[in-house]
Amino acid sequence: MYKILISDKLGQAGLDRLDEMDDMAYEMITGLSKSELIAAIPEYDALIIRSGTKPDADIIAAGEKLKVIGRAGIGVDNVDIEAATQNDVLVMNTPRANSVATAEQTMALMLAVNRNTTPAHNSLAAGEWDRATYVGSELDGKTLGIIGFGYIGRLVAHRAAAFGMNIIAADPYVSEASAAESGAQLLPLSELLARADIISLHSVVTPETLNMIDEGAIEQMKDGVVIVNVARGKLIDEQALADAISSGKVGAAALDVYQQEPPEGSPLIGLPNVLHTPHLGASSREAQRRVAVEMVEQVADALRGIEYRNVINPPA
Repeated sequence: MYKILISDKLGQAGLDRLDEMDDMAYEMITGLSKSELIAAIPEYDALIIRSGTKPDADIIAAGEKLKVIGRAGIGVDNVDIEAATQNDVLVMNTPRANSVATAEQTMALMLAVNRNTTPAHNSLAAGEWDRATYVGSELDGKTLGIIGFGYIGRLVAHRAAAFGMNIIAADPYVSEASAAESGAQLLPLSELLARADIISLHSVVTPETLNMIDEGAIEQMKDGVVIVNVARGKLIDEQALADAISSGKVGAAALDVYQQEPPEGSPLIGLPNVLHTPHLGASSREAQRRVAVEMVEQVADALRGIEYRNVINPPA
């Protein structure tokens, strides 16, 4: 019997699927501190997490029986991949399970920030009828710059094209022909920054992309550019963006993710022309079900030695 610890909330559909497996036992214990997780992990064969748990080298080393860490979602920047590899622990994710939800959240924020939906709602809810203040901008005819042209970036491109947008993309790992198949013109990042009316981020966090939207990058952008981020908060230097919004260089921003979550002390919270949501990119009922079921099935198959899907560190 394999034992799985689930340390972040997982969708009920995933738990139901585990209940159907005769060779898997699990416990879902959320809110564990690092010391509590270190004390608990030695008896488990696998750990399933979301973004809340951060398995570092100490936690991974304490997992005497640990064979698999499953990240229910895309980003694995909260996992010490090097430590996992050194300890022969597989790290896997579910890269496409919540992709549609994330792409739709991107479009929702893009539309809302360009049409002033939130401040207009708040104004009307306060008893005002002020149409002139909240005149917005259309997406039709605008140039959308997508930074990171993987699966989600391509889903966003497909949806944005339906709104009549011109799509340009920057991604060092994508060919011009591949981008063209998704209706995008592939450009160097500097050229994308200079041409885009709206910039949407869809990169993973690496040493190269950490704080990639900084003062220097913003200086290359058009005046009044709109920035949308439903990827990772660490892609943006928050102080640089806050300063650019305050100065008017950046016209508006729509943010679902932050350097620190919750974003305590962020200079962006409460700024005019900034639309916020609390990391809801993957938070659709459909996505939560897919993520949970796919994750538990991947972990179970890996523990059984049947199949290894979506492994981040194959050398392990």
